Amino acid sequence: MRILLLLSAILVFNSAMAQKDPALRFSKEITIKSLREKLTILSADDMEGRETGTRGQRKAAAWIEDQFKLIGLQEAPGLKGYQQLYPLYKDSLIRSSVIINGIEANPKKDFLFNSPNVENGETDASGIVFAGYGIEDSLYNDYANLDVNGKVVVFLLGEPKINGHYLISGNTKYSKWTYPGLRIKMRIAEEKGAKAVWVVNPAMDEIEENYFIKAKHATLYYPRETQAKGIPQGVISKDFAIRIFGDSIFNKMVLGIVSGQPGHTTADKQVRMLFDKHRDTIYASNVIGMIKGSEKAEEYLMITAHYDHLGIYNGEIYNGADDDGSGTVAVIEMAKAFMKATREGHRPKRTVVFMTVSGEEKGLWGSEYYSDHPVFPLEKTTADLNIDMIGRIDTERKKADTHNYIYVVGHDKLSSDLPLINEGANNKYSRLVFDYKFDDPNDVNRIYFRSDHYNFARKGVPVLFFYDGMLLADYHKPTDTVEKIEWPLYLKRTRMIFFTAWEMANRGQMLKRDIPLPASAGSRF
Repeated sequence: MRILLLLSAILVFNSAMAQKDPALRFSKEITIKSLREKLTILSADDMEGRETGTRGQRKAAAWIEDQFKLIGLQEAPGLKGYQQLYPLYKDSLIRSSVIINGIEANPKKDFLFNSPNVENGETDASGIVFAGYGIEDSLYNDYANLDVNGKVVVFLLGEPKINGHYLISGNTKYSKWTYPGLRIKMRIAEEKGAKAVWVVNPAMDEIEENYFIKAKHATLYYPRETQAKGIPQGVISKDFAIRIFGDSIFNKMVLGIVSGQPGHTTADKQVRMLFDKHRDTIYASNVIGMIKGSEKAEEYLMITAHYDHLGIYNGEIYNGADDDGSGTVAVIEMAKAFMKATREGHRPKRTVVFMTVSGEEKGLWGSEYYSDHPVFPLEKTTADLNIDMIGRIDTERKKADTHNYIYVVGHDKLSSDLPLINEGANNKYSRLVFDYKFDDPNDVNRIYFRSDHYNFARKGVPVLFFYDGMLLADYHKPTDTVEKIEWPLYLKRTRMIFFTAWEMANRGQMLKRDIPLPASAGSRF
């Protein structure tokens, strides 16, 4: 009897505490039952893998919009409904020709251009320059005393290695000059006046037939406002490079360059490139809903996740239950909890914006479009809480807290308020183990730069990224299904993010912006 009375007293006490603490009270609106129901729908086969630009993605967007309507979120100002549309181009390359000194090269063996990297029309160049690795860096410079204005620039993939280490980065596993360093190299050449860029893969003697076939097919891409215009970018075979520069010259140059000696050579040849392509414009969307703030309505907290995934490949559906169905459903569940609080007299002080974006798997397209065309002023956005995969466990994390952790990324960047608020909310309510390993500047995964929060960070908005680390088990595989979700841990993580959001939405001041963005983020990626 005494035990029953004690248990009853504890329940009454806990109930009383929940009534006094609205964050705790309304967090109970987020349940395993609701998470499971929504994630089962979003990751079902009939969503067709939610690939950006497809019927599956549009179906998922419509479903999320319906959820926002049911919850009672407001539409964002300036939008018709809940979707922010953004354009994508779908190009088909009908013809590509390279003519050197009047002799036409073979497109099936010598060169390859993808449709996004060329424009219709003719491009002429007055010479061809082999510029080593195409690197201009304080430690290594292929462009020293080299004029490439009006010429085609040819360079090798990657950067030189000495004793197993990259010469420039000093890293054994990662270099910014490998990927996405290709974009950096291309931009350097364009800025120096090059008419085109041709990349050589020394391991590819001839362009393989399957690469050529893929290049002829329609390619979907996001038309970045900052991307190069009018400078063709393609790949040439090793054999073609040898014919251009001569066998002995090319091979001697490559041997020196690979060993860490910058060098260059020029072929005095006239080049003509001709391209003909067809373009269609289609639209993808970000889905946005909001709860207007009570006291600081002109300040904003963003809660984001990406709802797209990989679609259908070789007849298999990539359902993306964890990646990132889990984040998308968490956003919807938090919106429901905030709306319940609002209706019961606890409207957040700041406007809370719930946004699910598309195009993440393609290259952070949707969040890039939003950050370049913000619906709400970024200077008045206190933070972005981004969620990408929180329903599984990291199979490589061999620790006792396997079912009580989350990776938090960005805690030591942009704002010193971030860890204080996040850790404070976690210590008060959730007691998860925060793992900050991905904030190590030497981490080869570079997670901080690989999900949608980065497009807020690059604009100066403080961000936190919540992540389970499921990189190996079923990552980007058709086996990422709802049956493998760790439901109690998924619930606990979602509620922890809700507690953090509650504090950020209701605190007196916006988050400080007192820590610079990491220097590596400012490079020409």
